[in-house]
Amino acid sequence: MRIVIVGAGIGGLVTALSLEAAGFRDIRVVERVRELRPLGVGINLLPHAVRELTELGLAELVAGIGVAPSRLAYFNRHGQPIWSEPRGLDAGYHWPQLSVHRGEFQMLLLREVERRLGVGTVQQGLRLASVDDGDPDVATARFVDAAGDDVVLEADVLVGADGIHSALRAQRYPDEGAPPWNGLILWRGTAIVPEYLDGRTMIMAGDGEQKFVAYPLSAPDAAAGMSRVNFIAERRAPEGATALSDWNRPVDPEPIVELFAGWRFDWLDVPLVIASAEGILEYPMVDRDPIPSWTSGRTILLGDAAHAMYPNGSNGASQAILDARTLAHRIATEPSVEAALAAYEADRRPATARLLEMTRRLGPEQVMQLAYERAPQGFADVHDVIPRDELERIARDYKVAAGFDPAGLNERSSLSVPTVAAPERA
Repeated sequence: MRIVIVGAGIGGLVTALSLEAAGFRDIRVVERVRELRPLGVGINLLPHAVRELTELGLAELVAGIGVAPSRLAYFNRHGQPIWSEPRGLDAGYHWPQLSVHRGEFQMLLLREVERRLGVGTVQQGLRLASVDDGDPDVATARFVDAAGDDVVLEADVLVGADGIHSALRAQRYPDEGAPPWNGLILWRGTAIVPEYLDGRTMIMAGDGEQKFVAYPLSAPDAAAGMSRVNFIAERRAPEGATALSDWNRPVDPEPIVELFAGWRFDWLDVPLVIASAEGILEYPMVDRDPIPSWTSGRTILLGDAAHAMYPNGSNGASQAILDARTLAHRIATEPSVEAALAAYEADRRPATARLLEMTRRLGPEQVMQLAYERAPQGFADVHDVIPRDELERIARDYKVAAGFDPAGLNERSSLSVPTVAAPERA
């Protein structure tokens, strides 16, 4: 079976590895950029994603570039604690949560794809221009290289893992337009700063109007008491502001430091973290509306191309990994390609649509907004403002919706396919 994957991001590369593990070999990954580089900042791989990476034989490699957070803690904009819970192994999962640098993780996946499937499996510098799926048994994709020449590839399955600005999705839904912006601006960066709390806690402070997130990307230096952290600063744009035209736009940290000038807590100096940034990139907070179908003929969408969502809950990369593993499992175990794509979409589209809706309602981070609405000036005890059972319910409901409640994940059957020759079907 010939499988072409459009996009060499996390979703596309894990799809290639998952298909290889299921016994498929005729796999190509086609990437628009001419040279993949370790760009970006931090991401979190939640336990359900780390389980899949573990079953792909990547656990030790990924753990080597990441940090396992011990806790997730929410605070209001005054630095007062709202909710805290253990994460990963400390929460009873069989797998950890890992915080990693996105670019380093992507390069790790790229090396593994080339090691397992051969150098040249990932072809860079090819932009998807069109897809013809008039033949019910074959998808014909036309790419354009850097010189402007056409490169045509035929596939029994064409996977669109080409991100929030997916060319394949745009062909299927040409009137969709740009991703909708919710009015929030994100500033992302990394910085080497004094260790805070226990040195392994992921923190979120603020509310729906202004928020700060930080988590370590490296173990603390015991001698210096410093660690490298990833941070996201977030603020609602002034009324009447228009959506940003640039993505990943480098910006001066000073105006952002001023926005958070009063956020100096006894356990973390937020302005210092921002001012210490190695570089700051600006993003609009955008997502994509759910679409009625991810499948057209022999083509299928995956990851952000299918269901881009706000980062509330730190779930984007993890959901792409679940997509990849589910798709490979279905292609290897269903009786036909058509049945496989239908089963994959039935597994994943309703689940991600529910999750997308939850992220638009702030996901588990709604506890910070509730604290702000009920006690904008702060509180003596959070349980005077939000009862413990309400806090527990919000945390539990999100885990269930996202597929990583501890009991359900630990007991779920594996998506790995027995090591046999892959079915040769078109």
